[in-house]
Amino acid sequence: MTPAPLVLIADDEPLMTELLEFRLSARGYDTVVAHDGREALAKLDETNPAAVVLDMMMPVHDGFEVLRRMRASTQHAATPVIMLTARRGEADVVGALELGADDYLVKPFLPEELLVRLSRLLAGKKA
Repeated sequence: MTPAPLVLIADDEPLMTELLEFRLSARGYDTVVAHDGREALAKLDETNPAAVVLDMMMPVHDGFEVLRRMRASTQHAATPVIMLTARRGEADVVGALELGADDYLVKPFLPEELLVRLSRLLAGKKA
């Protein structure tokens, strides 16, 4: 039996991380949570997740900085990242995609849509 894919949830809102942990584990994923950008970068190196759900607005380092550092590292350059954020401006969306985000969802979002997008990203990574 293959181990469940590990997903890093990086978001500073406790209710959001609880919701995501619940929905992802119900779908068979293992999860690890980071509540700010520094913690997200540390957990990336500690756990080497299969994918990251990343909020843009977090303390210490924002999502852009976390994504920038991920894409600059050899270990995490190809790790799928879904930005999940309240920021819906064109500059935010385009900026995140240009930095290497694989997908972008705006809060409020449909949890089921996030699960489908995540599943597709992980399936593409295996292919």
